[in-house]
Amino acid sequence: MLQNRVPNVRFIEYSDEWAKTKLNRITEIIGGGTPDTKQSSYWNGGINWFSPTEVGKTVYLTNSEKTISQLGLQKSSARLLPAFKTILFTSRAGIGDVGILTEDSATNQGFQSLVVNEETDVYFLFSYSDRIKKYALKHSAGSTFLEISGKELGKMDLSIPSLPEQKAIGSLFLTLDDLLASYKDNLANYQSLKATMLSKMFPKAGQTVPEIRLDGFEGEWRIMKLGDVLSELKSGLSRELSNDDIGLPVIRANNISDGNLNLDRDIKYWFKVDPKGANTANYFVKENDILVNFINSEAKMGTAAIVSREPDRETIYTTNILKLTVKEGYYPYFIYLMTLVQSYQNYIKSITKPAVNQASFTTVDFKKYEFLCPAFQEQQAIGAYFSNLDNLIVAHQEKISQLETLKKKLLQDMFI
Repeated sequence: MLQNRVPNVRFIEYSDEWAKTKLNRITEIIGGGTPDTKQSSYWNGGINWFSPTEVGKTVYLTNSEKTISQLGLQKSSARLLPAFKTILFTSRAGIGDVGILTEDSATNQGFQSLVVNEETDVYFLFSYSDRIKKYALKHSAGSTFLEISGKELGKMDLSIPSLPEQKAIGSLFLTLDDLLASYKDNLANYQSLKATMLSKMFPKAGQTVPEIRLDGFEGEWRIMKLGDVLSELKSGLSRELSNDDIGLPVIRANNISDGNLNLDRDIKYWFKVDPKGANTANYFVKENDILVNFINSEAKMGTAAIVSREPDRETIYTTNILKLTVKEGYYPYFIYLMTLVQSYQNYIKSITKPAVNQASFTTVDFKKYEFLCPAFQEQQAIGAYFSNLDNLIVAHQEKISQLETLKKKLLQDMFI
């Protein structure tokens, strides 16, 4: 006898219990195939032919890298799968990547595609795909590589509501996914713009002015050494840190990522009154301090973040980080930007001493880094431009994180 259940969260107009079923009762599960590659007449036709590496990056799948002909379809085990009713589901060597077809298409044998029946909403089932993936990974088998068969996949138990409720749930998740995709596209555009402008708003090797310059500024930039623009360069405190909040948050290398300082996760702590007698106030980070990794993996060497606002509470930093405090007359955000340009990254590689566990460089070498610097007003203008751009990037990253958290919660509560 079928067992009926209800989710924790649902639209108010629906109250019927969900029916327990199996995946092969609501879909036809179809594998793929590859036409003979030696037969040119089988290829470069008008039928999309997807491989697993093309799936999982976007919700909808429209154009494949390779196409096959009608003859190639007929002469192979590939099947023509209907648009807007088919979820491609990778079944080997990367199980569980999914996408919805927008054109009638075929696949190679790396799929067990799900063609929904008339009583199943395609986006409802697509939103369920994480659970289908977990089932497939658990029930996959193979000596060379793991694979899930269509027969085994079809045995999966799941609970579904009426078609109208499926459509309502599918529409909600479609809206969420569209919103996420929009924010991610905008984020990628802002990040691309930043990379482009970093390469054009700072002088290239052998030049003394940038390719693109903000209005109102002229004259050559002058050569400076990093040590000449700093009032302080100091490494942090070396202690066995605690996971418990015993006094002061401690910034570590893990809190510096992609130029951002993240104090909301993976934080460890130390006593405000140091048991070994150090004055912890000497290690407080302040607004406009620049933090640089200088003892770490080679990939992280020289990576930096600026403290864009005063921390909510007194915070210190660990021994493998350098704190840079910029002198009066130099704009901190501009100096921070110098850690993002290619010449800085090349210099860091040249002074880094590799080691088995952790690479490092000396502060003496670090301070010798030479860069071109404009007058203070132009530093301010460049810093403000990139600061505004970084704020847009961070705002989009935060919105994406919020939407992904919301989606994860709804996926838990609106499905059984």
